[in-house]
Amino acid sequence: MTDGDLPASIGRPALGALRAAGITTLSEVARLREEELLALHGVGPKAVRLLRAELTERGLGFAGA
Repeated sequence: MTDGDLPASIGRPALGALRAAGITTLSEVARLREEELLALHGVGPKAVRLLRAELTERGLGFAGA
């Protein structure tokens, strides 16, 4: 399965958790709140921080931010 444009730097557990939730792109990540991401088993504060940085680089952000 492809990871779309998700950064590998977030780690295998976080990638697996996002994939299991049907999320494969940063634009899909941007539709979620940080709290929703952190509720996924395998997604921790470091992964959220790295995803936030990637979203910011692309002019995006988390929902509700």
